[in-house]
Amino acid sequence: MADLLWDDVKCFFDLDLLGSLPDVRVPNASVEDWQEVLDLVAEKGWTCQYSEGQTVLAVPRAETVLSRPAGTEFPELRVWPAADVLAIFRFQADDEVDFDVDLRELQGQDRLDVFCDFLREIGRRLGKPVLMDPEGDYGHPVLGFDVEADRVVLLANSPDR
Repeated sequence: MADLLWDDVKCFFDLDLLGSLPDVRVPNASVEDWQEVLDLVAEKGWTCQYSEGQTVLAVPRAETVLSRPAGTEFPELRVWPAADVLAIFRFQADDEVDFDVDLRELQGQDRLDVFCDFLREIGRRLGKPVLMDPEGDYGHPVLGFDVEADRVVLLANSPDR
């Protein structure tokens, strides 16, 4: 059974309401958690591409990426957990795993299921919540992986209620 039903959450995937790139994050993370995410990507065989600026490189260890000097090229890891579903990890801080998804790629029940599976895999691996905030509205998650429930749950009321 699906974690979430499209009809119950489609308002949170509305481009006009949330913007096209909501922020997804794992708070209270560590360098070790970042490494766990990198290991998970490799173990799952998800297609990925690491780059610094415009240069594509092999995926380094998390500690290497997160200890880069200020002013160097911006690192990012693009991960495709399924065809046409992209998550972009930004490596902005070692205490929060953060990535963006494009809501245009997450329309309908099938795509929602892929997204929930992705959040669940990360949350289970880290044993931590994985939260989705509307673009530019940090700290107000609308949905996320709940560790105790072991599933993705709705965390906010729909705006039309």
